[in-house]
Amino acid sequence: MISGSGRMKLDDEIIEIERLDAIRVAPQVWRSFTPGPDGIEVLAFGPRYDGDGEADPEWWKE
Repeated sequence: MISGSGRMKLDDEIIEIERLDAIRVAPQVWRSFTPGPDGIEVLAFGPRYDGDGEADPEWWKE
């Protein structure tokens, strides 16, 4: 993460993240971000896999 803070949901686990955290996420893991009070700026990169980019707007529910 480049700046800010927030939370990241990895499948059913929610973790707190802050500036300069690096998180490796396996291709099959659902992931989502929610910003903290100062916003969130992330840099994401990796190879393309079939099925990438599938969105589920109802997935982040607490």
